[in-house]
Amino acid sequence: MRDFWLSCGHHLTDRDGGGGLLVSDALLKAYLARPELHPPPEACDAERELHRALLADPRRPVGVREIGALADADARENWSLMIAFRDHLLRHQTLEAAYLNLVGGGRVATAPLFLDQIVQLILRNILDECDDPFLLRAAELFFRTQRMTAHGGALLAADDETIAGLGTAPLSPLVSMLGIPAAAQIDILSDENADSYWERSDRFDMALDLSTGRRGLAALGCVIERWLAHMLALDATIEPLQEIRDVALTWYVGLDAEGTRIGDALWNGDPLDETAQRRIVGLFRARLAGHVPGGDGGEPVYLFMAMTPDRLLRVKPQNLLTGLPARHLRAFA
Repeated sequence: MRDFWLSCGHHLTDRDGGGGLLVSDALLKAYLARPELHPPPEACDAERELHRALLADPRRPVGVREIGALADADARENWSLMIAFRDHLLRHQTLEAAYLNLVGGGRVATAPLFLDQIVQLILRNILDECDDPFLLRAAELFFRTQRMTAHGGALLAADDETIAGLGTAPLSPLVSMLGIPAAAQIDILSDENADSYWERSDRFDMALDLSTGRRGLAALGCVIERWLAHMLALDATIEPLQEIRDVALTWYVGLDAEGTRIGDALWNGDPLDETAQRRIVGLFRARLAGHVPGGDGGEPVYLFMAMTPDRLLRVKPQNLLTGLPARHLRAFA
């Protein structure tokens, strides 16, 4: 199988007997190499020594006084967050278990960036033998903010950070619509160019068509199924829908904050105005096997995904782990 998402550090980890990712010294050292933690030229001696000591022994205990001795306030904040995060990882055998604890109410202040990185690593583990670039691109929605654009009758998702980091001169109609510069090479993922995803996967420069009835939403449904199977040992069937009418909304989950607001409105019987309806990106019906509501022929669970008023899509995969009626389940202790 071909490799992908090389920059996430998956090659620095090992699996335990249950298929979870073990927290390795090499992975911890990769976090220490991040620019936020690498001492800048003006760093004090105490910060440089702390960094050197942790590179030599990334599991080395670090106390509050040692961090408090750092001269720069931003450095003290960054190191406090990092050490708390590291210690949380070390308290759990696998990254999956650490993540489940974090999203389930673990009392650790964790930067959103760290959460996104864990999600990417877990997904890289889940999709290790996947040979479908559409599933891999859809999985990026779990850890990368997307900017949504209607173009040529399609609803397209492009990586927001990729767009923001580029210039201004348009290169093609898609680039022009997204405000992406000539230096960028943004393509819509298709059967014709899907093979190029493998060499581009770390650039996050392929847009995904999330139009109703097309391949992108179906691929995202498959990713959700694999996420639930891996994290909760839950057998789920996720079906994209074109609309929801006259259904008993007995249980729902918002895949993001906007989707939650839309689900709340429908739950309360409030009509959705035209603006809210236009922000809906995806609707899904989930059937959950087993002894949970919606399983074995019971009422399904509905999933809502929507963009913000400024057309950003920020999926929160933790909502699937904490919001389903099967939230008491977990595959990793």
